[in-house]
Amino acid sequence: MSTIPKDGARRTAVRHSVRSQALSAHDFAGAGFVTHFIDKGGIVDVERVADAFRMTKGQLAETAGLGTATISKSERRSAPRTQARVREMLEILSRIREWAGGETQAMAWYRAQPIPALDGRTAEALVKAGEAGAVRDYLDHLALGGFA
Repeated sequence: MSTIPKDGARRTAVRHSVRSQALSAHDFAGAGFVTHFIDKGGIVDVERVADAFRMTKGQLAETAGLGTATISKSERRSAPRTQARVREMLEILSRIREWAGGETQAMAWYRAQPIPALDGRTAEALVKAGEAGAVRDYLDHLALGGFA
């Protein structure tokens, strides 16, 4: 005979299941940060990216320098330009999340921190301008012990 849990126990179970669906830093540790967002077909799942960073698809589009329709329409999400921009953003976030203190802080740095060595532009502005390589070079320089 099954027993029906008391209301408090049921709410705890529901909260636990919701928490288990949310992404955390531990989710990214094993399989790799960027690959966590790539589906079986090799396409970045923009909905998963938006959910992970608690953004709307429109906010994600703005952050990656894309139009809202580009992220919203399924046939445009898999376009090479869309995929490249979102991958570039994820690669940069992947490289800085450890020293930034996590995914949320990495996104804050990406969007708002001016980089003096790159004319005071943010990583976001550089990716939008198609200059993600400059950000990667800057991060390589820092990783090798160079000055900011």
